[in-house]
Amino acid sequence: MPLPVRSGNPGLNEKTFSGLPRRAAVGERMTLQGAINKSFLLLVVLMVGAFYPWSQYLSAGDASVVGPSILIGIVGGLIAALVISFKPTTAPYLAIPYAGLEGLALGGISAILERKYPGIAIQAVGLTFGVLAVLLVAYSMRLIQATQRFRTIVIGATGAIALLYLISMVLGFFHVDVPFLNSSSPLSIGVSLVICGIAALNLVLDFDLIESGAQQGAPRYMEWYSAFGLLVTLVWLYMEILRLLSKVRDSR
Repeated sequence: MPLPVRSGNPGLNEKTFSGLPRRAAVGERMTLQGAINKSFLLLVVLMVGAFYPWSQYLSAGDASVVGPSILIGIVGGLIAALVISFKPTTAPYLAIPYAGLEGLALGGISAILERKYPGIAIQAVGLTFGVLAVLLVAYSMRLIQATQRFRTIVIGATGAIALLYLISMVLGFFHVDVPFLNSSSPLSIGVSLVICGIAALNLVLDFDLIESGAQQGAPRYMEWYSAFGLLVTLVWLYMEILRLLSKVRDSR
């Protein structure tokens, strides 16, 4: 089942901190702990937002809230993400609304798939946080390092995936399907595995850029911006894992 996915990360990239002052004033600098705290807060807000359409559809049996929740979440989240990406100083004001809107969309999509594939949502959540934890530990222990070659490969692969989804979307307008993306064939499952891997590796770039921003003494509002960027990657990874699990269920 095709799923709406935001491919790549508009929030964090190699130019995120390049245009900022070298060091903010003492007491106004971004810290690693501050970015971590705000990332956790955004995750909580996202889960709270997801609870409404999820509970209404699966518990109360009200399917009428799912469509509007997904539409409002996707459109509103996209607008908020674009504003934050082009104007990072708005992150302290828009990051929380963005998380809530993404929660609405993810809650609705997850509820629909949960009804069709019981247990898929908790599996996707578990895998997403499992990947986050493993990569965070690996990065902290320097088992994985974001070298220039690593960045080039991951950014290039992410761009290729974005282009692939764009082409698929355009072809969809003309009722042309792309089987290796949307079917449940072994090839399609393999493609989804590769895309999940690339999405996961984007987390390493996020960790590195957040750490670099703290070391450079970036302004404090960049804590919110960094948390937003990390959430964008996690949402993408979760959606790709949902897509992969749904293909695996269909192939049985």
